[in-house]
Amino acid sequence: MNTTDIKRDAQDRMGKSIEALRHELSHLRTGRASTALVEGIKVSYYGSDVPLNQVATVAVSDARSLTITPYEKSTVAAVEKAIMASDLGVTPTTAGTTIRLNMPPLTEERRKELAKHVGHAGENAKVAVRNVRRDALQQVKNLLKDKQISEDDDHRAQDDIQKLTDRFIKDVDTEVQAKEQELLAI
Repeated sequence: MNTTDIKRDAQDRMGKSIEALRHELSHLRTGRASTALVEGIKVSYYGSDVPLNQVATVAVSDARSLTITPYEKSTVAAVEKAIMASDLGVTPTTAGTTIRLNMPPLTEERRKELAKHVGHAGENAKVAVRNVRRDALQQVKNLLKDKQISEDDDHRAQDDIQKLTDRFIKDVDTEVQAKEQELLAI
C-alpha cells in the first residue's frame, strides 16, 4: 500500500461518515412532511419485518401530511401498528385502505431539542472523520518506519490527509447548519 491508496481509502471512509450523517438527519422531523420520515419503519408482514415502502405506497399529499396506501387491504392494521410503535409521535388516521399521517407543527421546545440532537449527530460525524484521519496517519507512519517512503513523502501525505479532514469537517458543519436552520425556521 502506498500513500495514494491510504489517502483514497481515507477519503472514501470520510465520505461514508458524511453520508451516514445525512441519512440520520433525513429522518428527523422538521414540521414538513417527507417520505424519509417513514423509511426506517418496519412492518410485520406474514411473519417477517419488512420496510414500509415494500408493503405500501408512501406519498406526500401536502406540506404537513403523508398518505400511505398498503398494496393489500389485509396489511392496513399491521402498517398502522408499525407507525404507532415507531418514534414518530404521530397518530395515523385511516379511511378505508388509505392511512393519513398529519404532522403537527413542532413546539419551540421540541425544535430546540431536535437542534441539539442535530448538533450531537454532527459531533459524532466529526469524531468519525477524525478517527479515519488517525488511522490514515498511522498507516503513513508505518510506511515511514518500514522505510517504504521518505520523510518528505510522509510530510506531504500528512498535509494532504489534514486537508481532506478539514474539508470533510467543513462539510459536516454545513450539513448541521442547514438542518438546524430548517428546524428553527417557523
